Amino acid sequence: MSSVTEPPGLETQRREVEALLQGMWPPWRRWYDQWKEFVETGDQNSSSFPGQIDNSELFEDQDSYHLKERLVENEDFMLVPAEAWRKLLAWYGLVEGQPALERKVVDLPSTLKVEIYPVEVYLCLHSNMDTVITARFSRADRIHSLQEVMCREFSVQQGAECRLWMKSSDTSCERLRNVHVSVLDACLTSGMTVIMEMRNADGTWPSSKPQIMRCSVEDQEYRGQPGVCGLSNLGNTCFMNSALQCLSNTPPLTEYFLRSAYLEELNFTNPLGMKGEIAEAFADVIKQMWSGRHHSVVPRIFKTKVGHFASQFLGYQQHDSQELLSFLLDGLHEDLNRVKNKEYIELRDAGGRPDQEVAEEAWRNHLRRNDSVIVDTFHGLFKSTLVCPECHKVSVTFDPFCYLSVPLPVSKDRVMEVFFVSLDPKEKPFQYRLLVPKAGKVSDLCSALAQLIDIPAKQMVVTDVFNHRFYKIYQADEALSCILDRDDIFVYELSRGVGGGEEVNQDEEVVLGLYLRERSHYRDYGSGSSSYGTSLFGHPLLLSVPRTLCTQEGLYPLLLQRLERYVRPPDPSEEVEEEDEEEEEEEVFKTQTNGISDGESLPSLCVHYQVNTSHVSSSPASSSPASGGAVAAAGETAEEDKQEEACSPIPAANEQQARRKSCRKKRRSLFSIQAVNSNGTTERGMGEGGLAFSFTSQPYVAIDWDPDMKKTYYNENEAEKYTKHSSMDESQQQMSVQLQECIQLFTTTETLEEDNPWYCPVCKLHQLATKKLDLWGLPEVLIIHLKRFSYNKFSREKLDSLVHFPLRDLDFSDCLLRKKLTNGEPPSRYDLIAVSNHYGGLRDGHYTSYSRNKDNGQWYYYDDSKVTFATEDQIVTNAAYLLFYHRQDKIRHPAAPSPAASHAPSPDITSCSSQEAEQGGAACVTMETD
Repeated sequence: MSSVTEPPGLETQRREVEALLQGMWPPWRRWYDQWKEFVETGDQNSSSFPGQIDNSELFEDQDSYHLKERLVENEDFMLVPAEAWRKLLAWYGLVEGQPALERKVVDLPSTLKVEIYPVEVYLCLHSNMDTVITARFSRADRIHSLQEVMCREFSVQQGAECRLWMKSSDTSCERLRNVHVSVLDACLTSGMTVIMEMRNADGTWPSSKPQIMRCSVEDQEYRGQPGVCGLSNLGNTCFMNSALQCLSNTPPLTEYFLRSAYLEELNFTNPLGMKGEIAEAFADVIKQMWSGRHHSVVPRIFKTKVGHFASQFLGYQQHDSQELLSFLLDGLHEDLNRVKNKEYIELRDAGGRPDQEVAEEAWRNHLRRNDSVIVDTFHGLFKSTLVCPECHKVSVTFDPFCYLSVPLPVSKDRVMEVFFVSLDPKEKPFQYRLLVPKAGKVSDLCSALAQLIDIPAKQMVVTDVFNHRFYKIYQADEALSCILDRDDIFVYELSRGVGGGEEVNQDEEVVLGLYLRERSHYRDYGSGSSSYGTSLFGHPLLLSVPRTLCTQEGLYPLLLQRLERYVRPPDPSEEVEEEDEEEEEEEVFKTQTNGISDGESLPSLCVHYQVNTSHVSSSPASSSPASGGAVAAAGETAEEDKQEEACSPIPAANEQQARRKSCRKKRRSLFSIQAVNSNGTTERGMGEGGLAFSFTSQPYVAIDWDPDMKKTYYNENEAEKYTKHSSMDESQQQMSVQLQECIQLFTTTETLEEDNPWYCPVCKLHQLATKKLDLWGLPEVLIIHLKRFSYNKFSREKLDSLVHFPLRDLDFSDCLLRKKLTNGEPPSRYDLIAVSNHYGGLRDGHYTSYSRNKDNGQWYYYDDSKVTFATEDQIVTNAAYLLFYHRQDKIRHPAAPSPAASHAPSPDITSCSSQEAEQGGAACVTMETD
């Protein structure tokens, strides 16, 4: 029986309760009406004394005390304020065993309403969904309260990380991400099931099916060094893996996630955030990597989340690790921002105030809108000074930064390697290494080469050779930026300075492109033209030829002479052969009606590389004899007709007989000549087996070799030989700088660019002001981005300069604008903890990383899923792109002993040999472009 206190007088009771009810008297309630009658009579001994509060008529039964369904307010029950209920309960008590029917007021979209019937849900564990309990919660209760009830009911170990799912009647499940929202806001209704799952020891979740590398029995039992874990390449995702490995080995950030501190700081309402999903996906990757139970994990869910919130990272193209890092740090910050409602803050200029005062104000304002583990770990402060060039107005502001992007000294020169092909046919090509201006032209390359070989630059033509053909023939005024370092550049000496592609007059020389082709053994009847298929081989040639010699008769001896270094001429015993079949002989002398062509197209002429005209020989290169020995790659019969016609333009019948007797034998031709296009193929209109091309564009010819003739007379090994010039032996000093020089460049005064002017408040105009950045306050972990990728109006390039950066004691005391540090302010010395590397150029490349494990102090080299031991002498390379430094006063000494490189490695680690160690981390892995 509930204990009661001595009630006041009846009038006092009536007045106090009535005041609390504010005159809202309901029409009928048994106990309440009886009490009302009792207090209104004013008779303490009245028979209407109500006794204890009794709500038994509201329950279905007296065991479960479930409310009857469809109870009507002010008919079956009435609502009283909590204060009135407490007074009545104190004066009269409650029937023993009955629960107090306390209900909460819930804030519905349009009104406030007292909740009569709470939400009744079913609770179970993911690991045991057969055991279900029923619980009731107010719609105003937080999901966190529901989680606490489940942990208590299912005896979940304290500190275990868990997450909740709600399952509706249609069996679909949805994550209850935000445990701080109400049951009403989470849309949890009666009849739903709430499932709880706990994170596995290996960092995964039971409801997920993560892809784990080498998922075998051995892997399930694997226990390795936490954090020493590879990341699988999902397809061009090495940029992401490299950035993740660096962040994974940033101690304050990783420990924050490992102890699950992020769960209490997830910001689900920040419009600038990702509703906590990036933070949760990052936490999952970190917990798997640091579980010590995986050789390598596949960050597929993380990759999907990144692409969902940053469309530039959708798909599987190569990206920049610094761009991914910038997005990730910003996303983590907004997902974990402790500031739920950002206030508007108007920034003020220094206005002559002391720097210390302005800096402290700027930092306070920054924290009023931005407060997270990212700010705690990575944010610093620099001073920005702008000076108007007109009125000399000085504007000083202090701005936060998350990383420093420091420039590299840019050389104005460039090293290029070229092959020079001399006019002397007996001389092998020479390979040269030249120093040319980056913003120069092709003529500058020729001038640099002319200084080494004493040949006028005007007699040179620069070409890009690719796949046995001329990919491009450059004009002298083209920019050198068009030529990539990986291009095969050939420079040809010509007898006169005729630029490729220029028009020439009738009496001038023609620059002729020459390709080498090999015919197949069999005709390609499938093409419908019974021609021979051809394939290009060897290096093409450029030669200047007088236009009057652009005939088959004129070109054959010139080309044979040009190839004399690696083409053997026939012996006298090989040169003459008899015609064997009269039928074939007659075919040779068929006549045609298309005589010498007119216009700019040259006639198809028979080339007689002959001693006299009294003998004719057949070519053994094909089954059909070739008059004149010039055999083309296509249209064999037509070529024979054209060549015979060119030798004797339709003689009379009696003259034909004399001709047939006088031309029975002749010298054999080693190859045939064919007009082709720039790709080395014959187009319609060029003629089959002839030389038909226009001089308004670059003319090309191909010399076609029968496979047997090529094998006999063409020396392939000799053709491929070249000589290295002494300039190739001179070691080009790789540009190297100290990291401190890059930081000094960062703080150098510069003038704003035209597309980014500053609005001067005094001049009321946009001005190209001078700007200077100075470091004021440094964060616990300092990220330095080396700006290796250079983009300007002249060129786009990657700077491969070697930046010497210290592994220990990077001192910023000379760089900090604030020289006097008070007691309690952190020092300015840093130690290196991670490096993101980029190998390759602008168009392709590969990312790796070096990282120092926080627990054992050992350095490791991470190349996607492969992990190897690393030594400190391997870390500083010209591939370093992002540097992570940890302030010395925050560095913990390793708890675990550092493994010796000479000891046998654990199963997931590959040791580098001493030779590989000298060559750097890249020696431990096969370098391939993603």
